[in-house]
Amino acid sequence: MNAPETPRSPAVMADVQGSADTRRIAINKVGIKAMRHPVRVLDKSGGIQHTIALFNMYVGLPHNFKGTHMSRFVEILNGHEREISVENFPAMLREMVNRLEAETGHIEMSFPYFINKAAPVSGVQSLMDYDVTLTGEICHGRIESTIRVAVPVTSLCPCSKEISERGAHNQRSQVTVTVRINEHLWIEELVEIVEAQASCELYGLLKRPDEKYVTERAYDNPKFVEDMVRDVAARLGSEARIDAFVVESENFESIHNHSAYALIERDRRPTGNS
Repeated sequence: MNAPETPRSPAVMADVQGSADTRRIAINKVGIKAMRHPVRVLDKSGGIQHTIALFNMYVGLPHNFKGTHMSRFVEILNGHEREISVENFPAMLREMVNRLEAETGHIEMSFPYFINKAAPVSGVQSLMDYDVTLTGEICHGRIESTIRVAVPVTSLCPCSKEISERGAHNQRSQVTVTVRINEHLWIEELVEIVEAQASCELYGLLKRPDEKYVTERAYDNPKFVEDMVRDVAARLGSEARIDAFVVESENFESIHNHSAYALIERDRRPTGNS
């Protein structure tokens, strides 16, 4: 029998993506979208949550390059294995633009975040989940970060309470805050700011005394969608660690086949500072 042939070294392959492009049209963002990867998130209690994040990773592509190297985005994620965290997010941004020889970069990391909450009367504990998105952008070495948290709450209609003899309609609402920070801010702190301004906060588990409490709490604290965003905006505006914010509230109406919606956006940074 003939001995098996020794595999030959592959010939040098052409780098089509790295070739020149003659159309002279730069691309603002190019990369990968909807990539799942394990992450670690430090919580306020000092623990670490292990979760799965959905990543979008982009860089700017100059007009003279035909394409970017998509595989390098995945290599960056896999290179960190399970050590991706909120804390090393800036380092990932710098590595991405360096590896892809870009001047601008953008990473979005979306994940469920859990907070252990005690019911207001019985004290029984349960987990509540919140959708969180951390976004980082780098341009010529300068990094800006935002945190987005979606917080489900209860809202009770002031008008319904005023005109009705028996009760008032209420519904679950979602308040979403997006903040641009200048120093560390815990996710729990943002959640607490929102929940404190709702008609009542939500809990994963309630006993009957708790149900009585949250029902009466909402009734005693009615809020229009306009009230919700104004009250949350007032609290965010008083926080020195927040430079800019967007607060949105969507009430999933219980007596209408549509939602009520309101948004406030503020930026306290000097004009011209992006």
